[in-house]
Amino acid sequence: MSAFPRSIREAAAVLRRRETSALELAELAIARARADEHNARLHIAEDHARAQARSVDEWFAGRGPGGGSPPTLAGIPWACKDIIGTKGVVTTAGSRILEGYVPPYSATVVERLDATGAVMIGKTNLDEFAMGSSTENSAFGAVKNPWRADRVPGGSSGGSAVAVAAGEALFALGTDTGGSIRQPAALCGVVGMKPTYGRVPRWGVVAFASSLDQVGPFTNTVEDAAIVCETIFGKDERDATMVDLPGDQLRRELDKGVKGLRLGVPKEYFSVKGMERGVEKAVRDALGVLEREGATLVEVSLSLTDHGLAVYYIIQPAEASANLARYDGVRYGLRVDGPDLLETYRRTRGKGFGPEVKRRMILGTYALSAGYYDAYYVKAQKVRTLIKAEYDRVFETVDALVTPTSPTVAFALGAKVNDPLAMYLNDVFTLPVNIAGLPGISVPCGLSEGLPVGLQVIANSYQESSMFRVAAAYERATPHHLARPEQVAA
Repeated sequence: MSAFPRSIREAAAVLRRRETSALELAELAIARARADEHNARLHIAEDHARAQARSVDEWFAGRGPGGGSPPTLAGIPWACKDIIGTKGVVTTAGSRILEGYVPPYSATVVERLDATGAVMIGKTNLDEFAMGSSTENSAFGAVKNPWRADRVPGGSSGGSAVAVAAGEALFALGTDTGGSIRQPAALCGVVGMKPTYGRVPRWGVVAFASSLDQVGPFTNTVEDAAIVCETIFGKDERDATMVDLPGDQLRRELDKGVKGLRLGVPKEYFSVKGMERGVEKAVRDALGVLEREGATLVEVSLSLTDHGLAVYYIIQPAEASANLARYDGVRYGLRVDGPDLLETYRRTRGKGFGPEVKRRMILGTYALSAGYYDAYYVKAQKVRTLIKAEYDRVFETVDALVTPTSPTVAFALGAKVNDPLAMYLNDVFTLPVNIAGLPGISVPCGLSEGLPVGLQVIANSYQESSMFRVAAAYERATPHHLARPEQVAA
């Protein structure tokens, strides 16, 4: 097999027609991962992938576990963000403090994908502990955008976005705390989806901000995203934040179109300072497509949009400072000995954590400290409640919201590294979704200056089917999801 399939559906059909084997497809994905020029990979799990692929070929030959037909994801090569635990495969969270760490167990989402026969090719690069919007904060070097090597891929799941955009995997998992799946998906021209909080187990995922984090997929099509979500969704007794919902057939509304739907367009999202003209034009053109497809566009107000950034950057660092306290050089990971325990802590954390992680831990510790807890953290949580209530009111009148994903296309490497506030503004359209615990998806909606632009569809809690319905209707009506970087298209 020489050509890499474009979608999970296409690859699954090829495997079932026995036109190729899972091992041949894995070898092709491994070769493409080896040839990666974007620093998207931290580890290529060649032996692991080959062993999984051979098991799948046994399954296709009728000798698989429990008999029966293999699931859709059997034999499909995928990539895993290196903040998601993988048994026997190194998991670093992009940090020196976990360099070389090999977990004794896999995250629930990995276990579920393993059970389907999906073939994990390796682990992808990320901002350290998922803290960033450009994947320049990795301890193992910045990731480059495959559309232009001098541009960022977005973050923090930039390596996973690039793995899909560059044709190194048919899907990848990332984590989204404030836009870390949707924003890099937009900047790399692929589909990226963040589920409702509580839909996907976080057990086995390195914790960043526990009330915000969610695992979700990067794919080439909306249908592929739904296929992956059908596998990773569902209650896990090991995760107390999960919501016990019945099994959801997420693809049931993909072909229904948007005729008769009311789609909200938040006016505040088009008045944000720094919105590029090319991005606004691409998004407004996309809104026109949805209207021509039969949707009714309704201008709505999300007046607390401007407060989302401040709320997020109080709650998120506070939770991060608590979660990262466990990296002390005693139980696992890096250890730099000092003359006493306190100095060992100081040296280990000083050497093991990068500057962005240290910045957020200091901010979070300050916000949680005596005298400031009520003034900052408690107040932020109250505003968070107001933001969720505002979304609830809007969803009483519309079926979904349609917005830009990012105010800009991919910016130059190094352009915002020394300006944290400018960097944080990249997530202004995505982080309110995490604050409110809602599902959101980014789909390609054109190019600006030769670089991808993303359209974001937001649905009410647990209404992923409606979100997929809108995104799929737009995808069918346009060719933008077919565009690929020049070197990949060649």
